[in-house]
Amino acid sequence: MTRVIHTGDTHIGYRQYHSPERRADFLDAFERVVADAVTDSVDAVVHAGDLFHDRRPDLPDLLGVLSALRTLDDADIPFLAVVGNHESTRGGQWLDLFESMGLATRLDDEPTVIGDAAFYGLDHVPESRRAQLEYEFAPHDADVAALVSHGLFEPFAYADWDTEEVLRASTVDFDAVLLGDNHAPDTAQVSGAWVTYCGSTERASASERDPRGYNLVRLGADASDGTDAVDIRRRGLETRPFVFLDVELAPEEGIDRVRDRVRERDVEDAVVIVRITGEGEPIAPAAVEEFAAERGALIARVTDRREIETETELSVSFADPDEAVRDRIGDLGLSDAARDVDEVVRGELPDSNVRAEVKRRIEGRIDGDDEERVNNDGDGDAPVGADAAADTADAVSDGSGADGPTDSQLTLGDSQ
Repeated sequence: MTRVIHTGDTHIGYRQYHSPERRADFLDAFERVVADAVTDSVDAVVHAGDLFHDRRPDLPDLLGVLSALRTLDDADIPFLAVVGNHESTRGGQWLDLFESMGLATRLDDEPTVIGDAAFYGLDHVPESRRAQLEYEFAPHDADVAALVSHGLFEPFAYADWDTEEVLRASTVDFDAVLLGDNHAPDTAQVSGAWVTYCGSTERASASERDPRGYNLVRLGADASDGTDAVDIRRRGLETRPFVFLDVELAPEEGIDRVRDRVRERDVEDAVVIVRITGEGEPIAPAAVEEFAAERGALIARVTDRREIETETELSVSFADPDEAVRDRIGDLGLSDAARDVDEVVRGELPDSNVRAEVKRRIEGRIDGDDEERVNNDGDGDAPVGADAAADTADAVSDGSGADGPTDSQLTLGDSQ
């Protein structure tokens, strides 16, 4: 029997809410997974993509990952991984660099055998290029086979990839499909194979209310008490607390009622998400956020979704003006290409680089090489259990300033 930790969507380097503490939380969560792997003496750690949040990780994030991978290497625990959409580059991948250092294995169409199981990899592939895939995998002689991939597969939420077709067209019969991209953990059986998402290790969005964690997967003839060769069990991770407060205001209720709800909860060092509905008085989000901060909250965000009648109808979260802009752009029904251009124009690239970046992205789409740079945004209300379901782009450039990348920021070209 082979025991592996199946994790993914660690999004290391994500400066959520523009907070350095939240950025550190994402690396901390990955380090906890590694510590569990060493403590439990698993046979391998399998990462299903989006190790980094961005294709240009900052130096502290890169060094943190290297340290964690060396911890696994010292314990003789292989790190097997595929490339997700957030970290994908046109040339070499960071995963290739880790592999060249002997700290990782980039899974592909050749089997990587660990104990009784053969592991294969399928990196994230944009939907526009999937028709070209042939799903040809080299044969193996292990007891079971598992495919590791990154994307939105059926029958789960936001799916755009036909799992039955992948299994049918594959030249290897897979017993398990270990997935990343959807931040909500889930498991189903498709065409005789167990298909599972491990979920993200940290909350990359305010919509991700469930606890974070990873999967412990056992593969082999004696993996379970029955005849099944695959056993999948969920394990939780201790991460920074999020306090979700849904406050419905009755007529004539206002800020005092919201403050009472904040007082009822332990918000020390927590991210506090307040959503206001009902018919009460208008609320100034900044006043609620300041009150939560006084009670020890790390971050507070307030969203008031009530209809406020003015000369023109407005629905604005003053805590994050960018959110209002994103909401308005979403209402326009723009194409993916137009959203991509908007992301670049409103991003943090220096003006001198905007034209070249827009040209590069449009040419990439024309060539069918759409890298689908899709990002979760922790301030929004979109159901971003999946990376590719969220069309927000605010967090892509958190690691770079108005003058471009900081001195501590590396590209893969720098490493080469």
